[in-house]
Amino acid sequence: MNYTWNITPMGAPRLNRFDAWKKRPRVLRYFAFRDAVAVEMKRSETDWKNVDSLAVTFYIPMANSWSKKKKITMDGQPHKQKPDIDNLVKALLDSMFRGGDDCGVYNIRASKFWALEGRMEIAI
Repeated sequence: MNYTWNITPMGAPRLNRFDAWKKRPRVLRYFAFRDAVAVEMKRSETDWKNVDSLAVTFYIPMANSWSKKKKITMDGQPHKQKPDIDNLVKALLDSMFRGGDDCGVYNIRASKFWALEGRMEIAI
């Protein structure tokens, strides 16, 4: 099964005790990302608890400050900058399996590319 989620990918932030009251912008964006993933999972009507293998493609949006020519050139090209792919996968799995149940996933294939709009494509 293939899913396209129109959610801008982000890496997992390092959380600490102060995030309970400090409300850093990056942490707030991560919580919004996590909630958006939960909404898409409910919409897909798939039993995600039995998923043990994933193929994920992250599409990272380009900066608004880039020229139109640069955006056309970079669209679909491999993304070789931060956020690191392991942080993107960690954020996605932590959002999908909130109770720490992501230990059942034994196989992940992930890649990241530049795109005009951020999204994630997930194949089970």
